[in-house]
Amino acid sequence: MPRPNSTEYAPFYQTYINRVDGDNIQELLSRYSRASLAFWQSIAEEKGDYAYAPGKWSIKQLVNHLSDSERIFAYRALRIARGDETPLAGFEENDYADAARVQHRTLKDLVHEFQSVRSATLSLFNSFSETELTRLGTANGASVSVNAIGFVIVGHTLHHELVARERYGV
Repeated sequence: MPRPNSTEYAPFYQTYINRVDGDNIQELLSRYSRASLAFWQSIAEEKGDYAYAPGKWSIKQLVNHLSDSERIFAYRALRIARGDETPLAGFEENDYADAARVQHRTLKDLVHEFQSVRSATLSLFNSFSETELTRLGTANGASVSVNAIGFVIVGHTLHHELVARERYGV
């Protein structure tokens, strides 16, 4: 499968897709997963509640956001791959972050959850045929292909790793 073209996703996903180097989403999910998990596992537990500024997410909220977002993206991919033409709603990431109650969890537990979510995402995308990967649906008010959703998943994680390095100093 080639990279998705700009007709397969909304412009606001361009930044995420541009972060991904390569073409085959099934191979990319596997390759980038190892590095991403190693990165998040390398962060010391005592940094988990750190936020770089008032009103910004803590590192634990950031990791939880990755799991929440990936679950939603994977759900969208599943529905579209199976031919479901129902428009899928967007979600408010800040509301999800506020409701998650990560202060009662360890960073290690949240990273383990992200690892489990990514493992499920890998299995899901490895099950898709080329036909399923090219299917288009509507999510968050825009047309999107299953393949593009995979690229968004990888690029979204890379984006937040960069944020963690630059703003959180990890």
